Amino acid sequence: MRPYILAETNWKHIQQHPIDLVILPWGATEAHNYHMPYATDVIEADHIAAEAARLAWEQGAKVMVLPTIPFGVNTGQTDILLDINLYPSTQRAILNDIIEVLDRQGIRKLVILNSHGGNDFKTMIRELGVKYPTMLLSTCSWFQTLNKSEYFDEFKGDHADEMETSLLLHLRPDLVLSLDEAGDGRAKKWKVTAFREGWAWAERKWSQVTEDTGIGNPRQATAEKGRHYFDDVTQKIAGFFVELAKADPADLYE
Repeated sequence: MRPYILAETNWKHIQQHPIDLVILPWGATEAHNYHMPYATDVIEADHIAAEAARLAWEQGAKVMVLPTIPFGVNTGQTDILLDINLYPSTQRAILNDIIEVLDRQGIRKLVILNSHGGNDFKTMIRELGVKYPTMLLSTCSWFQTLNKSEYFDEFKGDHADEMETSLLLHLRPDLVLSLDEAGDGRAKKWKVTAFREGWAWAERKWSQVTEDTGIGNPRQATAEKGRHYFDDVTQKIAGFFVELAKADPADLYE
C-alpha cells in the first residue's frame, strides 16, 4: 500500500494520518498518433502524480492523491473516433463536488495536476475560490514545468510528440507500437497571423490540422529520454507539493 494514494489506502490509515494537501490528477482519453494508447494522458497523470507524491511524502509532506479523472475537454476533436469530451461546465461541476467534500471535512488545499492541453482550470478556480473562500485552490500542468528543448531533439510538438512518446516508452513500453508505425506528426499552421504567432487564440479543429492525430515528430523518442524527463519533472513537482503542503493560506506573500 502506498499511503499517499487514496485508491490504495484504507479507512484505518486515513483516520490516523492528517492530510494537508490533496492532489487531483486530471487527464483525457483521446487518440495519440498511430502508435500511442488513448489513455496516454491518464497514464502520464497517474505516474507523475504518484512519483511526485512519493517524493513529497518522504520529505514529510502530508499529501493524498485522488484517482485520476480520465476524461478532459476535447471539443476540437468531435470527429475523432472515441475521443471522449467533457465540457468545461461538466468539469466545473465535478470539481465543485470534490471541493465541497474537502471543504466540509476541513481539508483546505487542493492542486489539480493537469495532464491534457485542452483542460483549463483557471476560470473555474476563480469562481470556486469565491464560493469556497477558506480553500486554497491551484492548478499545475506538468508538461509546462520544464524546458523541453533540454531533453528532446524535436521539442515544438504538443501531442504524441517525442516527449510524450519517450515518457510512454519509459512508463508503459508494452502499450507503444514500433516507431516505424507512427505518423510523422506533421501539423498545418494557422493562416491567420495572430493565431500563428500565439498572441491571439482560437481552438484548433484537430482533423483539419493533422492527419495522424499527432502534433510533433515522435521518431527520435527513447525510453532513456523519457526516464530523464520523468525523474526531473517529478522532482520539481514534488518540491511544489512540499511547499504547498506547508504553506499558510493566510500568509502566502512576501
